[in-house]
Amino acid sequence: MKRLICGFALGLVILVSAHGEAEDGPRVFRLDAGNLAETKKKIAGKDAALMAAYGELRKEADAVLSKKPGSVMDKESTPPSGDKHDYMSLAPYYWPDPAKSDGLPYIRKDGERNPEVRDDRYSDAPRFERMVHNVETLALAFYLSGEEKYAAKAETLLRVWFIDAATAMKPNFDYAQAEKGTNTGSHFGLIEARDFVDLVDCLGMLASSKAWTAEDEKAMHAWLASYFQWLTDSKAGHDERKAPNNHGTFVNAQYAALALYLGKTEVAKATLEAAKARIADQIEPDGKQPKELARTKAESYSAFNLQALFELAALGRSAGVDLFHYESQDGRGLRKALAFLQPYADPASKWPYPQIEAFDPIELLPLLRQAESVYKDKSYEKSIALLPREKAAADRSALLYPPQ
Repeated sequence: MKRLICGFALGLVILVSAHGEAEDGPRVFRLDAGNLAETKKKIAGKDAALMAAYGELRKEADAVLSKKPGSVMDKESTPPSGDKHDYMSLAPYYWPDPAKSDGLPYIRKDGERNPEVRDDRYSDAPRFERMVHNVETLALAFYLSGEEKYAAKAETLLRVWFIDAATAMKPNFDYAQAEKGTNTGSHFGLIEARDFVDLVDCLGMLASSKAWTAEDEKAMHAWLASYFQWLTDSKAGHDERKAPNNHGTFVNAQYAALALYLGKTEVAKATLEAAKARIADQIEPDGKQPKELARTKAESYSAFNLQALFELAALGRSAGVDLFHYESQDGRGLRKALAFLQPYADPASKWPYPQIEAFDPIELLPLLRQAESVYKDKSYEKSIALLPREKAAADRSALLYPPQ
């Protein structure tokens, strides 16, 4: 047996197998280490139920190998700070005012995305999103296959974005989701940082790699510690954590995940205990989420917020807080919220609330598979069976929540 340092926050030294990985799975917080270990065994045994998803994962990971690493320095625009190392982006639902010659200040059109916000020249948001998705793909491909090429590429992407002095992002979101003519950044921009929940799990999956060195982990830990402090102390972080809708749900999931990674267990536990009140406030006894149903994309936002609530619940297992089974005295809980959305996994079902753009029912698949894994309830299979078979079989969620 050899030893591997995994997570500087706790200073833990854990025993690993001769292949360089923990026998009970990687150090993860949202994902279930046991599920990942089980998937790895099934992949090694060429389990037919997982091969389509595994093949798609490897295909995506191979495609990333040749891609150039991105950084905040790639944008053409400069943030108000005058420093390109600061992340910047534009609020998605704000458009030029046609009544003004210069279009300023921009005006809000809920649910209608201004194409400016996806332009890499002006915004770091799409670049950051791609980087995290690619790191997720590579880390999972490395963990399941053991092939170092995937971990080496993930290390490069992370080092360029967070670690190298010439390209590293500063640990703040001060200039995220600016509303032109009104402000240079908003607390709403922290929704773009929601993928830190997944990123810390990626670090756990990369820990057994030769490519992810102790120096890399130390530098990444330092960056995330600085960012966590900004998230704790800044007005943006404070305001967003209080937000009553999906924004508050996602930032609290992010806050809990970072706290767990950094070894701040009591902070994480307090955040997750407080999520019980959020569940009771956001979900009606019949499972509706009224704050999301009020949007112009009510179906999309109902699924989106439930994803964040499921993230909080999954993180709760790492802190001894059971949110999956929590129900308020009048029956408000996560299972009720999923039951409300479940009929709309059927493409033939008509959504009775506003939805100004098409909703793909496949977006419910990860929630359904996770619920089946958590609640040990085969009835979710009936809804999964209504989704396009090939698309569902190739979906990555099959690897994260393997069939029971």
